[in-house]
Order: sequence, then structure tokens, then C-alpha cells
Amino acid sequence: MSNKKFTTTSGIEIKGLYTSAKPLTESPGEFPFTRGIQKDMYRGRLWTMRQYAGFSTAEESNKRYHYLLAQGTMGLSVAFDLPTQIGYDSDHDMAEGEVGKVGVAIDSLKDIEILFDGIELKKITTSMTINATASILLAMYIALAKKQGADLKEISGTIQNDILKEYAARGTYIYPPKPSMRIITDIFEYCSKEVPKWNTISISGYHIREAGSTAVQELAFTLSNGKAYLNAALEKGLDINVFAKRLSFFFNCHNNFFEEIAKFRAARRMWAHITKSLGATDEKAMMLRFHTQTGGSTLTAQQPLNNVVRVANQAMAAVLGGTQSLHTNGYDEALSLPTEAAAKIALRTQQVIAFESGVTDTVDPLAGSYFVETLTDEIEAAAQAYIEKIDAMGGSVNAIENGYIQQEIASSAYQYQKEVESAERVIVGVNKFTQETEGITDVLNIDESIRTIQTEKLKKLKAERNNAAVNLALTRLSSAAKTNENLMPYILTAVEEYATLGEIADCMRNVFGEY
Repeated sequence: MSNKKFTTTSGIEIKGLYTSAKPLTESPGEFPFTRGIQKDMYRGRLWTMRQYAGFSTAEESNKRYHYLLAQGTMGLSVAFDLPTQIGYDSDHDMAEGEVGKVGVAIDSLKDIEILFDGIELKKITTSMTINATASILLAMYIALAKKQGADLKEISGTIQNDILKEYAARGTYIYPPKPSMRIITDIFEYCSKEVPKWNTISISGYHIREAGSTAVQELAFTLSNGKAYLNAALEKGLDINVFAKRLSFFFNCHNNFFEEIAKFRAARRMWAHITKSLGATDEKAMMLRFHTQTGGSTLTAQQPLNNVVRVANQAMAAVLGGTQSLHTNGYDEALSLPTEAAAKIALRTQQVIAFESGVTDTVDPLAGSYFVETLTDEIEAAAQAYIEKIDAMGGSVNAIENGYIQQEIASSAYQYQKEVESAERVIVGVNKFTQETEGITDVLNIDESIRTIQTEKLKKLKAERNNAAVNLALTRLSSAAKTNENLMPYILTAVEEYATLGEIADCMRNVFGEY
């Protein structure tokens, strides 16, 4: 026997053989939902196959959406460019060099109208990866749904709206943490009355993992952030049995197959206990529903076709872990935004798993596996220890403000990189089985002229809209920001008058300041 120690990415030791595990007493669809949130899981309904897309202008992204819908995608997922994420119009000095690059440029309701041209919002679900400006983009979506004559009580989708992980891991915040939390709880309150089927937050572990955390840290920091949102909403007087039903989660699925499956099982169980401890009595308010994206940081620019296999492995783990929705990355994403060919093979990967692999035929295929059940318990215990440490600091907001979470992620990222560089951790095609030429030439390039196109659109918009009505709407929004009034109706009015994203964000910048 070798003396080599086998561990998961989180440092949990893996034994050579598992001969017993604590038996599960609950059935699928029963508290605490370790085995899945539905009694029949994928036998009843498959997960939503979403492909994350958005680049260049609204016109270009609209073409990609129609292409994906024709290929059988079941929900849209919108990527926004950096200026849109941080509240700058395309003609702002800060937007230079970034317009349309990592997502679509959205400057006003006009762009949203183009983005969803020919797509009925009442017939699809849309997920929007947007945080600091989530209130504005949601208002634009609602405004368009109204124009299409959709019943707002029926439209469904998700805004990421998770600002805490921006401070901890990603960086696209605008305002300080406290006013940011106020905007988020305003959205919770507004949507619970006006757009009840909308998921008002997607509490994201994805970016925490992309920044270099381990699986255990991703789980612990995400659930701690979730707890902070629950507490903020409770302080506002909202009913946990109502608003907790509309919270969803967004997790990463990395390379270590069994660790990822155990992470998802532990996540459901832990969240059920957290919500219950804060007063939830309705089972639906205790269910952790989540979207998964395969691990972007695991994709390699070297031998990019190997990424097809990585993505398939990760997607299978997400399905065996019981995800409600899944995005599979394009094999070329370490080089550029995905080409149509790469987006199609990513979607086909999900379809092959769903219709050919047989894993959807039984509700919880890995239940009772000695290894999986033991690993689930060990991941839960390790994540719980982190949560207790964060609770002792006064919760996530404090732990982020004093840099604790950022420091933990940085230290894990450094450790991982050291292991890759010393080849202690093998990355196929990068530090082992390498070759000289890679052979992918077809990558997606975004033209610099997009900023000019968007700037021209803005000039035309400002010349044609009713500027007196815009100014009045912005003045009213500024006044409301200085009180405790809910800001969503004011943002919606401004959007409907064609105020720009930058104008609305500036209104709040002037009141709340920048972080």
C-alpha cells in the first residue's frame, strides 16, 4: 500500500474503501431535502437547460437567443457587459474598451426591447446575471412584459441580485453594503406583491469558487450570504414563508465528481435547517432550489477540445446532485466568448445526459452510496464550522467588511495554483500530456465599433424622448432614496420614460455614494 494521502479539493481525506454510512431516513421531496426537492425529480420534469449568452449589441444577442431557442434551449440566460453591470452608459468615459465585450450592452429600455424582439416573455423564463444594477434591469424587463401585454403575476425568471459576493469575490458593486442591501430587500418586497413568480435573488457560490475557493468554502460562504439576506428581509418585516420561496441559489460544478455531488446534497440539507431555525414553517420556504454552471476556471486554453469532456463530467455531477437548472460552458471559453458551434455542443451535452444516459430514470441514483453519504456528512460538518465562525463575527456583511472571506478565498486560490505549478495536481494538457499546437482558430471577436453604435443610439434616444418627464422621474427617485420608501416603483417609472441605466444609477450614486 502506498502512503500517498488522497483528499478532495477541500482537503477532506478520502479513504480507500467505505463499508458503511449513516442511513438516510427521509424520502426525496421531504425535509431536509438531502435527496432532492421533488418526490419524482427528473422523472416528472427535467432541469431547465439554459445557455448563458449575450455579447456585443442587443441586435446580435437577439440573433443568438433565437438560435439557441431553435436548438432546444428551455430558458434564456443573459450576460451583460461590464459598463451595464456597474451602472455606466456606453458613452461614459469609464465604458471605453468594455462595451459589448463580456456581455450585451444595455443602455435603456430601447435595448431591452431589441434584445427580446420576437420573444414572448410570458412563454420563457429568463435569468439575468446582474447585481449592482439588478433593480434597473428587472424594471426594464417588467416594463417590456407590460408592453407585450403579459400578466406580471405569471412572468418568471431570476435576477442574480447577490451583492455580497461582489464585495467578496467579483467586484462589480457600486454602492456601499448597507444601501445595497436596502435595494435588494426593496426588490424582495416589491416582487412578492407585483411579480410573485420571479426569483428575486440567486445567491451565488459560483463566483466564490471561480475566485479560487474550495467546495466547502463555496458552500459555507454562499449559505452565510443567504442567511444575511434572510435576516435583512426579516428586519424589514417581510414574511419568511413568502419571500424565502423566491430565493434561489447558483453553484459552480467543478472537476472532483463525487465532492461536487456531495456538496449539492449537503447544501439542501443545511439550507433547510437554516430557514427552519429562522422561523420558516412552510416546506417550500425551506427548499434550496439551484442553478448550476460548469466551472469556467477549469477550462483550459491549451487543447481546448478536452474541455468538452470536462464539461460533460461536471454536468453529469450537477444532474446527479439534483440541480433545477443547468448551463454548460463552451469548450472555447478560455479563448473567447463561445462561438455558435461551441454553444451548440454545450447544449447537446445536456441533451445527451437527459435522454441517453439513463441517470434521470430513478430519483436519487447515488442514495445509499457509502462514499457519497459519508462525504456529504463531512462536507456539511466542515461548512458548518465556517458558518459558525462567520456568525460569531456578526454575519456575512461584517465578515466581508473586515476582509475575512476574501482572505480565505485568496489563500485557497494560492494553494491550488501552487499544486498546479508543482504538478502535484494534474491538469491534462497543461502540466501533463502537453503538446505544441492546439488547432483552434475559430474564436469570436467583438468589434470596437460597438461603442460608436451604442453612443449613436443614446444620442437619438435623448433627442426623441420626453426629457421633462425623464427629469421629473429622476428627481422623484432621488427624493425616495433619501427616505425609507420602496425604490422599485420609482425606478420602473424612470425606465418607462426611457431614462438611461447610467442616469438612474447616478441618481442613487448621488444619494448613497460609492464603495
